[in-house]
Amino acid sequence: MRRVLRAPWELLKRLFGWLVLYELRNKVLLAPTARRLRHVEDAETSRLARHLGRRPTARVATVIATHRRPEALLRAVGSALAQTVRDQVVIVVDDGAGLPELPDDPRLFAVSLARNTGVAGVVRNVGIRLTDSAYVAFLDDDNLWEPEHLQEALAALEAPAGPDAVYTALRRVRPDGTDMDVLSVPFDRRRAAHEAFLDTNAFVARRTPALRFSRLRRTPEVLPREDWELVRRYARTNRVVHLPRPTVRYLVNPGSFYTSWRD
Repeated sequence: MRRVLRAPWELLKRLFGWLVLYELRNKVLLAPTARRLRHVEDAETSRLARHLGRRPTARVATVIATHRRPEALLRAVGSALAQTVRDQVVIVVDDGAGLPELPDDPRLFAVSLARNTGVAGVVRNVGIRLTDSAYVAFLDDDNLWEPEHLQEALAALEAPAGPDAVYTALRRVRPDGTDMDVLSVPFDRRRAAHEAFLDTNAFVARRTPALRFSRLRRTPEVLPREDWELVRRYARTNRVVHLPRPTVRYLVNPGSFYTSWRD
């Protein structure tokens, strides 16, 4: 019986892609979590907007989600503020754990959720909704950008007949600082149904209604991750292209709060 059931499953994976089928399962099983978390996101966005007093505005907004990694966060913030593109705001959104003392920079804003959600999509959505910009970029608290990351992304986005979003190559590094590899895969939406090569640390996109993360409660074991879901859904109605130069130093972090690296 197991072999009989396995055959159609393998056929479905070939036809639609295992990532698509897993995400369909997630939407069925985890839908109640998304409804609850939408209320949390709305309430926190309203509360923090009153706290900020004004909506940080720039050509590009960089959203940094963080949770209990103060030293790494300071490095990530430093790499964002060191971008050659000066017309940006950086908003740090803490997932309810508290923030360290951050640099004194008029482009930097920091907020804390009232309680921990454990859902990276909700944390990033709050950052998107609290800012006003033509473009949005994302950086996790344990990763770093090369100084030209935003410059190269915006040059492609603002070129004549440019795309709506780009993602650069990732230089993946081990915890000891040594290089593991470079992940550089041209965008193909069909290929993305079968392979998990999309990551929002390298993603810079035009702000549209499609630019919002899934609110499903994805524990570290739940696949696919919200990065994949966002980029693939955004690409339904917007053009996405890949820039092959590695501009992100991406830590393969076994201690990640949001992603499991056990496999």
